[in-house]
This record gives sequence, C-alpha cells and structure tokens, in this order.
Amino acid sequence: MAHFAEILDGVVQRVIVVHDNEEANGAQFCHNLLGGEWVQTSYNHRIRKQFAGVGFTYDSTADVFVAPQPYPSWTLDSNKDWQPPTPRPNVKSVWNETTLSWVST
Repeated sequence: MAHFAEILDGVVQRVIVVHDNEEANGAQFCHNLLGGEWVQTSYNHRIRKQFAGVGFTYDSTADVFVAPQPYPSWTLDSNKDWQPPTPRPNVKSVWNETTLSWVST
C-alpha cells in the first residue's frame, strides 16, 4: 500500500492509504477523489526523508517532510533535522526547555 499526505499551506493535514494499483498516479488519484495537493510519503523512509504525520511541514524545495519543532530553542540544521542548543550526552536523558539543558533519567 502507498501513503499520501495532503498538504495545505505547506503543512500536512492528513495521511491516507492508497492501493498499490493507484501508486504510480497516486497524487493525482487523491486530488481527483478529495481535491487538494497530495505528496507521497513512505514508512521505510525511501522517499522524502521521513514518514509524514499531521502537523509536519513539507519543504518542496528540498522535497522532504520536516517534523514539528520539538522545543522553541531547537534549530533546524541543513539536513532538516531539529538540533538542541547543546548536544545530547551519552547517558539516558531528556531535554529541559526551562533550563535549556539535558537532565539524566
């Protein structure tokens, strides 16, 4: 089965499954059926960097889906991955946005 994401103003609105018979023309199939702009996405990350989810953005220039920003302090790198202000340590930890630091768990 193929998956297609509906894009509105660069943001994924929903992701639907399309039968393999329609994959080659899936974006047009979705448009004809439901209207809007559709872009194929893939669970195995073979196309467009990562599987699209509701709220992800679609960067049409880079032709990739970008996850929502996890924290206000994180920035998007050139690979379209969110990076914290300081690298994650090699111990199990979680990000604390208040202190802008990693906290061991």
